[in-house]
Amino acid sequence: MPRRARQERPLLLLLTLLASLALLAGMDWPGVLIGWLLLVLVVVGRRPVPVPAVEPEVIEEEPAFDPLPQVAATLGALDIPAFVLGSDATVLFQNKAGEKAFGALPAGSHLSARLRSPGILDMVRETIATDEPNQIEHSERLPSERVYTLRVAPIDLGQPPRRVAEGEAQKFYLLSFRDISELRRIDRMRSDFVANASHELRTPLASLRGFIETLQGPARSDPAAQERFLGIMFDQATRMSRLVDDLMSLSRLELKSHIAPDQTVDLRPLIGHVRDSLVPLADDLGVEIRTHLPEGKVEVLGDRDELVQVFENLIENACKYGQEGKVVDVYLKNGTAEPVEVSIVDQGPGIPAEHVPRLTERFYRVSVADSRSKKGTGLGLAIVKHILTRHRARLIVKSEVGKGSEFTVRF
Repeated sequence: MPRRARQERPLLLLLTLLASLALLAGMDWPGVLIGWLLLVLVVVGRRPVPVPAVEPEVIEEEPAFDPLPQVAATLGALDIPAFVLGSDATVLFQNKAGEKAFGALPAGSHLSARLRSPGILDMVRETIATDEPNQIEHSERLPSERVYTLRVAPIDLGQPPRRVAEGEAQKFYLLSFRDISELRRIDRMRSDFVANASHELRTPLASLRGFIETLQGPARSDPAAQERFLGIMFDQATRMSRLVDDLMSLSRLELKSHIAPDQTVDLRPLIGHVRDSLVPLADDLGVEIRTHLPEGKVEVLGDRDELVQVFENLIENACKYGQEGKVVDVYLKNGTAEPVEVSIVDQGPGIPAEHVPRLTERFYRVSVADSRSKKGTGLGLAIVKHILTRHRARLIVKSEVGKGSEFTVRF
């Protein structure tokens, strides 16, 4: 039955009942019939009142708060390496300083994909488990030695954290790196300088003191002895001056060893300049310096003054310690598929194999007497090593007793 008919049926029954009561009350039946018919027409002909549809109430849910874009924008402005980690130690964000220091890590990669130190991973796991900050010290060996203070701590968002797919709250952790290499290097440099300087300066200072006491005593009235002693004192003072200069040079190099030079240097004229500057020394020693240079430019990234110091040191050593061979050859090689190499070859007595690995150590000498007689400080090859480390180059030493030595710088 239609809905409207169901609504009209009770009204029609009520009108019929009223009409029957009127007849029973003795009213005139034609009037009752006419009234009943009119009321029935009114009920049947009336328009239904539209009932407004009740619309379901829509409750809008607020979008989940995602703080990662804001955190990333803030960390991107920092000049220290920083990583944002998730609750499972995955990398969610890495700033530019972090990419420069450790290489780019794709978002979602586990931290161990780049930092495999057990100490770092244990620290991060402990912080995720306890929600307490942690801090350790960590060293990186390549491409140059760097020391960092690492700190990991939960990020206080100030709002409920976003939800992950499983419905659990996602927490964020900040892993930051503070470079303390310079502080460690300065501390080590100070202690090394004091130890090395005190060791090397002890002998010349003792000699100077002895000669001064002699000049003040027995040789007070001996002009010949005074002249001889003053000449020795001058040599000892000169030796101390060279030693201090080399120590200071070494200290300056250590401070910037991690900064690779970005200038372009042509090695061909540079080696020619070094040869010309050492010709007077070579002539005094009876040694000929021969250079074997290719045509055209041979360019490398480097600091010109420091590279001059490297090749001056190597060629001077070849002249002094290989003078018995009378010839020092300098080869500059620039193959298309090969690295640039500079080789200094002498025909001297050579170096015993057991000494070769330690040649670049500070104050290490194959023969102490021979080195001091040739006015060496024992720091020359240490300086060469530090300069080449800064230039990302290698020093390769080949030597055979009785056949000479070959020192090669490979860029």
